[in-house]
Amino acid sequence: MSRADTVGIVGAGSFGSALAAVVASTGRRVILWSRDPDVVAAIERDRRSPRLPAALMPPSVSATTEARRVTTEARLIVLAVASTDVRERAREFGRLLDGNHLLVHAVGALASPGAERVTEVMTQETPVLRLGALAGPALPADLAAGQFSSMVVASRFDEVIAEARRLLNAPPVLRIYTSHDVIGVELAAALSGAYTIALGIADAGGIGPGPRAVLVTRGLAEASRLGAAAGGDAKTFSGLAGLGNLLGRSRATDGRAARDYAFGLAIAAGNLPPEADWPEGARAAIAGKRLAERYGVRMPLLRGLAGVLTGQIAVADAARLAADQVATEE
Repeated sequence: MSRADTVGIVGAGSFGSALAAVVASTGRRVILWSRDPDVVAAIERDRRSPRLPAALMPPSVSATTEARRVTTEARLIVLAVASTDVRERAREFGRLLDGNHLLVHAVGALASPGAERVTEVMTQETPVLRLGALAGPALPADLAAGQFSSMVVASRFDEVIAEARRLLNAPPVLRIYTSHDVIGVELAAALSGAYTIALGIADAGGIGPGPRAVLVTRGLAEASRLGAAAGGDAKTFSGLAGLGNLLGRSRATDGRAARDYAFGLAIAAGNLPPEADWPEGARAAIAGKRLAERYGVRMPLLRGLAGVLTGQIAVADAARLAADQVATEE
């Protein structure tokens, strides 16, 4: 299969593995990169990733630890790594990428420590101009189980949108929608993870459907304000990357619950894991608060969650303070 019809995926974590399996199920060739030789060996030997054993890898998936192989054999490359690894991976692959590549990320957070959007980091660390972001309520376990899922790819470049949709669209399991609002999609994806944690905390406390609806709508409102201040479209936050992500991830634990939601349940039970074990939504809450302060945007719900995560506010106090401040909004 030609280079133009091959998808490169950087990161064999749960999402990268799920995406590789789904895309390859359509007959596409996929080059899946991991820095861990044991993960690569397991995929090649067992056709299953240790990060997501439920996903069976079709024969057209090739795993590798060689970055050059990914950049040589694929033109469209998806960066699917943790936000804490974004800069290092972008710098590593940036030495091998050129102006012919199309680079899309699927990182649902902001890059630390500067609360930068991932496309900003990719611009700094790679020579690729045609960039994009992939986001939406497609949970790895759902993809592995063949459940219908949707995502949105956003880019300023029509070619990135068209190629990402052509190569990643895998109905009936995965349907790709499109947007030109990169800023909005990136911020909506990141902040939806943070508000998913807040919903986990609220649900564990027995919040009723009415107050829960208020939490969802007010969270969406303050996220939209930040998105608009940063140059995004407020309407994007009501789409797949924002509200769709939040609704898809904030569901009862059923074996396929998002890490952010399970994290919120754990916090409510008094179990705050060490920072090294935080999900992306927790990191997004801290970075989002920093970004809100930079733009002068009032975000009481996000600020309360960040206070809980940093140990400055008790869970009960954060809920009360956020409710009081939300109630004063017009």
